[in-house]
Amino acid sequence: MKCCLLYCCLYPEDYTIPKSRLVEYWFCEGLLNEFDRISEAQMQGDHIINSLIYACLLERAEESFDGEERVKMHDVIRDMGLWIACELEEKEKSFFVKAGAQLLEEPDVKAWEGAKRMSMMHNQIKVMRGTPKCPNLRTLFLSRNKFQAINDGFFQFTPQLTVLDLSRNSKLYALPKGISELISLECLDLSETGITELPMEMTSLTKLKMLDLSYMEHLERIPQNLISSFSKMQIFRLGDLPISDYHEEDNVLDWDNDNERLIEELKSLQHLNILRIPEIQNMSALQSFLSHHLFRCSTEQLELRDFRETNVFNVLCLENMERLEILRIGGCGNMEEMKMDKLHTRGSPSTNYTSGFHTLREVRISSCYKLKDVTWLFLAPNLRYLAIWHCSEMEEILSEGRLRDVADEVGIPYPTPFLNLQTLSLRELPELKSIYWDALPFPCLKRIYIEDCPKLKKFPLNSDSAKGNHITIKGERDWWEQLEWENEATRNAFLPSFQAY
Repeated sequence: MKCCLLYCCLYPEDYTIPKSRLVEYWFCEGLLNEFDRISEAQMQGDHIINSLIYACLLERAEESFDGEERVKMHDVIRDMGLWIACELEEKEKSFFVKAGAQLLEEPDVKAWEGAKRMSMMHNQIKVMRGTPKCPNLRTLFLSRNKFQAINDGFFQFTPQLTVLDLSRNSKLYALPKGISELISLECLDLSETGITELPMEMTSLTKLKMLDLSYMEHLERIPQNLISSFSKMQIFRLGDLPISDYHEEDNVLDWDNDNERLIEELKSLQHLNILRIPEIQNMSALQSFLSHHLFRCSTEQLELRDFRETNVFNVLCLENMERLEILRIGGCGNMEEMKMDKLHTRGSPSTNYTSGFHTLREVRISSCYKLKDVTWLFLAPNLRYLAIWHCSEMEEILSEGRLRDVADEVGIPYPTPFLNLQTLSLRELPELKSIYWDALPFPCLKRIYIEDCPKLKKFPLNSDSAKGNHITIKGERDWWEQLEWENEATRNAFLPSFQAY
């Protein structure tokens, strides 16, 4: 537990650390040595974090707008941790931390050649010119800099490097050739970098367990047979890529064929536990994807876009996705209904409506112009973030009639919706009249954003809703002044919450 605590000192002062990413780094570092699989190690990691919070060594930070849980370290605890890591263990010089130090250039390599863990994240460094000799270096955080280049020989003498975080360096367009030297690397985070292609030399990274390629707006090429060479891969994230016309036979990114080559290579990763893939663009591709047990069990984020041929979408085809946390549906201009077909077949006095979507925490639906409601969301009890934008025929979020039909079919009452919702964002829904027909408790609600919803005259709020929460409600002033409230007490209760756009 001491090593896990000191690991948090690698982050800058007051930095809010995503819990899931922290646990994944611990796992790749071997700090969670009870388990070989990340899905099991996450439980141990959560236990350690909760223990550190209980001991007041970590604090719960405010969750991000999308509901991702975060922690942070108090400045005094961080200073103490760095003192322990850097001073008491001075002989080993195991930690070198210059996170958030406003560095413009890399420090003298002599100062950190003996380090085991090093962080220079959150600085202004543009070029890494050195060729450090760091035989003991296991952890290197270089995220949130302004890198434009890294010397090809930079990794030549870092044979033990296990975790490398280069994320959020948007001007870094190419990996150094020396990346192939990192034969011990288990975790590589390239998210939000400007890298345009992955070099085939990465096949030498045979121990890689985690590869994050999220939000890489310039990534156009991944060589064929590269992904499948990572036989130990457990965490693979790839999404929010540019739609490119860069076509080559040996490139697994092939939009014209629904990235079939990529999917085929992913099938060979038998240890996969956490998966995020680029958007799926038609129903047949989705059905093919869901036909593989490995993908149903490991996918944490799914984006469905431009389902032009689909008028009715049975959302229950997704209910067996055991890890699904984020669902985005967009550009499905012909989709008129998201139905819950065959929900009644599960009905019995002991049925739990929500068993199928209990992991879902974020839903975004946009540009589904014919969709009239999203009543199925009552099946997601742990939903924290909901955004519905540009759905011109949307009339209700949850339909009273459809919910009553479901209750009649199943034979038990439906649960109270939105008990964990923190953020609600509704934009350009000109026909929207109702979110829910009755007041809801909203015990976790923090933020409401309403824009261009002129027919939405009532909120499902009363004076007891969101009690004890500091809520922000943003919208147009004209819309706010025309809202109808249950009573004057409710209006007065939420009046301080309003902020005009």
